[in-house]
Amino acid sequence: MTNQILKPTHPHHLPELLRHQTAGLDADRADYRGAIDRLIDNLVSIEDETGEFLLRLEDGRVIDTKGWHGFEWTQGVGLYGMYKHWELTGDPKAWDIMINWFEDRFKEGMPSRNINTVAPFLTLAYLYERTGNRMYLPYLDVWGEWVYNDLPRTEEGGFQHIVYNSVNDQQLWDDTLMMSVLPLAKIGLLLGRPHYVEEAKRQFLIHIKYLTDRKTGLWFHGWTFDGRHNFANALWGRGNSWVTIVIPEFIELLNLPKDDVLRTFLIDTLEAQVKTLAKVQAPSGLWRTILDDETSYEEAAASAGFAYGILKAVRKGYISREYEAIGVRGAKAVRDHISAEGELTQVSFGTPVFNSIQEYKDVPLTSMPFGQAMALLAMGEFMYRFI
Repeated sequence: MTNQILKPTHPHHLPELLRHQTAGLDADRADYRGAIDRLIDNLVSIEDETGEFLLRLEDGRVIDTKGWHGFEWTQGVGLYGMYKHWELTGDPKAWDIMINWFEDRFKEGMPSRNINTVAPFLTLAYLYERTGNRMYLPYLDVWGEWVYNDLPRTEEGGFQHIVYNSVNDQQLWDDTLMMSVLPLAKIGLLLGRPHYVEEAKRQFLIHIKYLTDRKTGLWFHGWTFDGRHNFANALWGRGNSWVTIVIPEFIELLNLPKDDVLRTFLIDTLEAQVKTLAKVQAPSGLWRTILDDETSYEEAAASAGFAYGILKAVRKGYISREYEAIGVRGAKAVRDHISAEGELTQVSFGTPVFNSIQEYKDVPLTSMPFGQAMALLAMGEFMYRFI
């Protein structure tokens, strides 16, 4: 019997499924892992050294929306990005950062309740689920009840986008789905309150009804029942990216079955948006702050949100795999904007609903906790391609 020497098959003859999944990424796993570590270090060390970005309220309170130690949506999204990183890697540093943040905030006392200050409770719900720490439970109970029973409503029962410095009477914003609706659903599942979950479903439907642009599938930033209009009709990048993030998160969180009507409706809504996102992606791989306006600047936080949502939706089988390439391209463009110090550059500051497109284009660029977190989400989802 002679020894048989096997010659390798020419790569062009290999079945597609046998090719290594990272061959076309043109990316190095260690490089992305290092970028994630630097993003985290930068996230917890951001400071507003000049006071330019502090929110000063009429009652004398000063709200830090830029530094890590405030209590706002910016830190809430930062915590969620940190949690998703921990969920993927088990990184003890990320775990300690989250635990310590909540311990410090509890010692300081709770902020006034609004749409944005609910955001950190999404991560707190996950931490309670993991730890069973009874100290967390009263906070989830009280804030969940406030959202369900006492948060101001618009016509048709929508969550009014009330914030620290404005009640925004009768206004719906796409940000609300990330900041309050997703936390309410998670708390409802965790505490066995199905009425919270049903309310979260209702909020998705009413926001889709009034904020989607039927011509493009993209989303307007805001709607008001007072005058019944979408303000500047702005197809704002970061607002759209909240949608791209939360729809896959919501479907996964609720474990909606394939034949569920709401699941189908949400996926159709997401795919209509992504179909147009593919058309308006800039040559760099990023997306612009006004998606359909080539004169507006490219914005990295929104781009990170799009990359995360698209890649996750493809991985979960919610949308067609044909969209994976634009998600990969977006994630790689985001990686290019993570500096050696770990700062995600080209991030726009917090943005209210404006009455003109130019006001969106004039929003300043600065490092922000939510930008760091959205980059963490995108880089973490990209890392699945190496598994």
